Amino acid sequence: MGTSVEDEKTSSVVADGPQAADVHDEVPVTPASHAQRWFKATTEFLAQWGIETNGIDPILPEDRTDTRLYQMFFVWFSANINILAFGTGTTGPAFFGLGLRDTLLIILVVDVISCAIPAYFAVFGPKLGMRSMVLARYSWGYYGSIIPSAFTVFSMQGFLILNCIIGGQTLASVSDHLNDTLGIVIIGVISLVVTFFGYKVIHWYETVAWIPSVIAFIVMLGTGGKHLGSNIPAGPPASAASVLSYATTVGSSVISWCMMTPDYGVYHTGKASSKRVFLYSYAGFLAASLVAHMLGAAFAAGAPAVPSWEAGFDNGNSIGGLVEAVLSPAGGFGKFLTVLVALFIPSACAPTMYTFASSFMTIHAWFARVPRYVYTVVSEAILIPVAIVGAVHFYDTFVDILNVIGYWSTVFAAIVIVEHLVFRKNDWGRYDLAQWSNPRELPPGFAAVLAFACACGIIVPCMAQVWYTGPIAAAGTGDIGIIVGFVLAAGVYPIFRAVERGLARR
Repeated sequence: MGTSVEDEKTSSVVADGPQAADVHDEVPVTPASHAQRWFKATTEFLAQWGIETNGIDPILPEDRTDTRLYQMFFVWFSANINILAFGTGTTGPAFFGLGLRDTLLIILVVDVISCAIPAYFAVFGPKLGMRSMVLARYSWGYYGSIIPSAFTVFSMQGFLILNCIIGGQTLASVSDHLNDTLGIVIIGVISLVVTFFGYKVIHWYETVAWIPSVIAFIVMLGTGGKHLGSNIPAGPPASAASVLSYATTVGSSVISWCMMTPDYGVYHTGKASSKRVFLYSYAGFLAASLVAHMLGAAFAAGAPAVPSWEAGFDNGNSIGGLVEAVLSPAGGFGKFLTVLVALFIPSACAPTMYTFASSFMTIHAWFARVPRYVYTVVSEAILIPVAIVGAVHFYDTFVDILNVIGYWSTVFAAIVIVEHLVFRKNDWGRYDLAQWSNPRELPPGFAAVLAFACACGIIVPCMAQVWYTGPIAAAGTGDIGIIVGFVLAAGVYPIFRAVERGLARR
């Protein structure tokens, strides 16, 4: 007898009574603990105040009623038109030593291509009503999906660390009474508050969170645009290694959103056109990424010629300091904008922290018994101390986190896309939502795990990080890990999956 969606709800704290006997055979049936009873009472209280208390169970078609597809644009536009994406752009001139022209060309090509991947994943949310790591079970299997779920937990925390470091630096740059540590705490607390309320509040917040950043970027062009012309040196000839390594960093920063984009459409109508959902999402990603990446590259390249910018940039260790220095000619208004930009960095933190929680709950049924809002508090407790330490060597931390996330997220994307297009024939009806928590009806997952292992085997020698450079990368290719990982996973997964289906018949 298969496990239904309603059965899995009983594993959540918000449900009444113990689990049915046939749900998750490996989990013993036990009376509700004191903690579970406390969680249930707390959850019921919070629900009265409009706080989202749903677990990770798929949203049924009749409950997917939101027709405001334009929200798909604003969620991803707001999440990317911020200083983190600006910081990604700065790494071309500041970290990889590229000239501005080469940097802008790389950004254009990589963004146009890479933004399509998370936008494609955004379609899964309205069509299936499943969070991304629940969706992973339909290719990775119930137990195999523990791997991407755990990696997503660590990846989301990495994103949060980067955002809070940049936000803390930005706040610290406007006042001698603030330091990076206090700034990190402030950004972390705001992110926690927004995420705690859940899906609806995050969507509302993202519809307005882009405004301060857009205004600030326009003013930055007004105050600093005159320094972005002939004053910027051409830079040395770009090597293939530096071009590919920077392309990897930019691509990683965009592609890795695919692990969360389905999460923000699960309450939107499944009757919506897949093309419209894709185009709204793609437009949000591309417009924000191009603007923020290119502006970051331009101002970083111009910093050596402007002493105040160079001082604020602090040898590439303070993105916030650079933003404040560029805005400083605007006087008090410039400082006000700098503070606003920092305080709205949670536009990227909130969806990240939300997916951290849902991914944690997907690792195992035991974790699903703890409400989502508890994991946001756990994330906050980890985030602040680690961000404070990571701020000391910002660029090393920045590039390492982005690339490591990019390595595995591209492999994850390849496997899920191939499963959907090749084995499920791009047909949403081939996903049996009632079996989402039934290991016996989901794919065994061996194909995905083996494809992942093979991809990791080629990624490692192609890595180029501060802490490790593989032999292939050292030979002059630069960091091509995400490229070869995606290609290999997409090539071997169909073979392994065909064998798996032949043996397991599912």
